[in-house]
Amino acid sequence: MVMVAPYASEAFSCGQVQAGVVKCLPYLQNRGPVGQCCDVVKGLLNSAKTTQDRRTTCSCLKSAASIIKGIDMSKAAGLPALCGVKSPFKISLSTDCTKYVHFNLLLTI
Repeated sequence: MVMVAPYASEAFSCGQVQAGVVKCLPYLQNRGPVGQCCDVVKGLLNSAKTTQDRRTTCSCLKSAASIIKGIDMSKAAGLPALCGVKSPFKISLSTDCTKYVHFNLLLTI
């Protein structure tokens, strides 16, 4: 996995986000089924407790999506609905992660 510049808070790190993203790559790169990706999405959401954690998650996902080759961004954007969770932000390379401070339910990739 390509390492992305850290956007870490003490309790939450880009490494945690990246470790989860690896399990979603087959689906996001059109090489396999969704598999364990929804578990990853829900786990990241449950782990991101603070505003900084949520911003870290958003920034790390955005960075990973811009660096990892072959990610289908329409599939990434559709993960929340596919996994049955609500996202506080649109999964897109144009998302401004600093604007999302409220986390009503769960995060997505």
